[in-house]
Amino acid sequence: MLSQDNQVKIAWVGKHFGEEPPLSGSQSQGAGGIFFTGCNLRCVFCQNYQISQQELGQFYSVEQLAGMMLKLQADGAVNIDLVAPTIWWQQIKPAIILAKEKGLTLPIVWNSNSYEPVHILKALDGLIDVYLPDFKYGDDQVGYKYSGVKNYSAIAQAAIQEMFRQVGYLKIDADDLSRRGLIVRHLVLPNNVENSLKALEILAGIDTNIHISLMSQYFPIHRADQYPEINRQITAEEFQKVKDYFFELGFSSGWLQEEGSSEVLIPDFNKTKPFGRYTYKN
Repeated sequence: MLSQDNQVKIAWVGKHFGEEPPLSGSQSQGAGGIFFTGCNLRCVFCQNYQISQQELGQFYSVEQLAGMMLKLQADGAVNIDLVAPTIWWQQIKPAIILAKEKGLTLPIVWNSNSYEPVHILKALDGLIDVYLPDFKYGDDQVGYKYSGVKNYSAIAQAAIQEMFRQVGYLKIDADDLSRRGLIVRHLVLPNNVENSLKALEILAGIDTNIHISLMSQYFPIHRADQYPEINRQITAEEFQKVKDYFFELGFSSGWLQEEGSSEVLIPDFNKTKPFGRYTYKN
């Protein structure tokens, strides 16, 4: 059972190369990943289920979390990538402030599932440089079926609108790194193309100039075998339909994950180096 007695539970910290290119940098750089334990969703296909639902990890103080950020900066990371941070925001906020007081200058990335109240994001205004939300569901029935939450699309849409208000369009500097802005991810699920089309329509209603990262990496893991319709990888035809609609709606900025990369994407948080490699194309 998770505790919030002024501590935060963390599963893994290290340089991570699985984010979009302007957030990962070169092979000698990497995002400064801090993977938090626990989640406010219960996705049946979660690739990080070991930490999101089985709660693998250890507790650390706010001061220790700030120290992790500074250590990642000293190790050459290009940002501080806070993965699944939402339930720990009250501990993370003072840790960011403390780390900045002690010399942290790297951009802070808020890497979340979008299912978070706007008041949390407002409380972080001015502290987060890059928002990296995963907009999972345009269809609320799909969200309830696979993640156990109601009204996902409206809550996530409001959250992304607030994120966009705070940081605006993604900006990439001369070193091909992002220091500020918004990237919205969407993972295409098998037999759920309509969910993806609805998700893209909602995002288009926010702004078609935002950067979208369209992902094909779905793999049937965790409890996906209990849902026959998603107990397989997506097909090229399914991903093509979503890509076609992406361009039809007027999106032009972002990344399309290359099909076939999912074989190396399943992390194992019992290992010192839990990750494979991601492949993206513009």
